[in-house]
Amino acid sequence: QRGRRKGDVMTSPDVLLQRLDAIGQSLHDSGMALALLGLGSVGQELDRLDEYSDLDFFAIVKPGYKLEFIHNLDWLASVYPIVYSFQNTVDGYKALFADGIFCEFAVFEPDELRRIPFAAGRFVWADPSFDTALAVPPVRTLKKQPVEWQLGEALTNLYIGLGRYRRGEKLSAARFIQGYAVDRIVELS
Repeated sequence: QRGRRKGDVMTSPDVLLQRLDAIGQSLHDSGMALALLGLGSVGQELDRLDEYSDLDFFAIVKPGYKLEFIHNLDWLASVYPIVYSFQNTVDGYKALFADGIFCEFAVFEPDELRRIPFAAGRFVWADPSFDTALAVPPVRTLKKQPVEWQLGEALTNLYIGLGRYRRGEKLSAARFIQGYAVDRIVELS
């Protein structure tokens, strides 16, 4: 079986999917949740799932219960002990289970889904009363900047980055050259 060791547990794709299923069961058992939406490599991109994947998901809860799920992670810890977690957004957390499985998740009520940007996911569990159409990402049109602006930004970011490098500010230089300038070039594709 393919996978890397994290403590005594293999984080094979099967183990990751089993953990996600267990999270779905915990949400179901709470009586206060409506759905578990897997995202990224545990969502619609299962072909990317490997031993280096983490669990990205949305817990969709009944109206009025969001704060309970945000302020009390027992619903998640009941699946497997959590050794580290921190609230990285107003809606969610990053958490590490005792066996090394990492997850990043957000908790939403159904009416919030239309207002947030996210990639399409895969329902791991959904209550029959939940309208799964609510979890279809809203179509957003991004205004693409003109080619001249993209090239100008890339060139000036390179210039600034080279100056920062010569000044000895290597971290800032890396951000301007390998981050900002490359982002502008990628947007041209």
